[in-house]
Amino acid sequence: MRILMKLGIALALGAALSFPAVAQDVYKDKTITIIVGFTPGGGYDAYARQLARFLPDHIPGKPNVIVQNMPGAGSLTAVRAVGTTQPKDGTVMVIFNPGLITQSVVEPEKVPIDFKRYVFVGTATADFRVCYGYGPNGVKTWEEMMSRKEFIIGGTGKGSGNYVNGATLREVFNAPVKQILGFPGSAEQRLAMERGELDGDCGTFSSIPDGWIRDKRIWPFVRFTQEKPAEIPDSARFIGDFVTRPEQRDVLSVLTADELGRPFAMSRDVPAERLAILRKAFDALMADKSFRTEMARLQLPIYPLSGPQSDEVVAKMLQVRPDVAARARKIFE
Repeated sequence: MRILMKLGIALALGAALSFPAVAQDVYKDKTITIIVGFTPGGGYDAYARQLARFLPDHIPGKPNVIVQNMPGAGSLTAVRAVGTTQPKDGTVMVIFNPGLITQSVVEPEKVPIDFKRYVFVGTATADFRVCYGYGPNGVKTWEEMMSRKEFIIGGTGKGSGNYVNGATLREVFNAPVKQILGFPGSAEQRLAMERGELDGDCGTFSSIPDGWIRDKRIWPFVRFTQEKPAEIPDSARFIGDFVTRPEQRDVLSVLTADELGRPFAMSRDVPAERLAILRKAFDALMADKSFRTEMARLQLPIYPLSGPQSDEVVAKMLQVRPDVAARARKIFE
């Protein structure tokens, strides 16, 4: 018995000691691809490229990490690819518009994706979204927006975050929001604003060009999270403050439950040990002083969630009452 116990202890110690070596070998000489569901130049792309720059230092074997842009259908194309045609060996992850998760619940025929089939490496930041007017004659307050004949904004498609935000103003609050869809990404929408073709936008505050904020070319008038980081001006009032009916609050609870601003996800078919390596590397990166300093310089906020925390958020998002989902569906139609 003692011999067997000693043998068992020896095997356990051997396995424990050998794990780091196995971990070292898994990603050695490998390339990890981060697929971005949008064109270059936008917020999702910026986070992906900084992750690709710093993440290798935290992964045993220091693999090469590259970024591949795969725009289409508000990032649906990229998410679908990661769940179907892309390798499931832990070498591919995707950063995408998390509004697709809500849309998969309220409009499953248009977003036929089972997000239970995905796991999350982690989320770099919560999504602090605002709507804002652009230019010296742009909308500056909620009341001014409501009094306009039209407030014209753009979007990539009906599943995109800025579409959902703009449609929420129109469908829940009867705001005069008109949306022009078909833009490849946020960079193209910014050019349209500068040309006077759009009146403003709804989107992540961190994606707004620093020069626009510094030169007071934009006027945030509403935000979609109750929490307000210091960098968002007080003029961006919480959308919940404008609720006057219970059904408005129910719909908002679905549309603003999203805590996943910049999520990095993989297929659930990825081997568990490889997912664990990447999650550990992601968490270490979020605490990396050099990374955080660079992100601060680029004005890309870091309010991270771990992979398991992100999984929990998604699980809650998928548990929506049918009657509330039916009311929220109008936002996407």
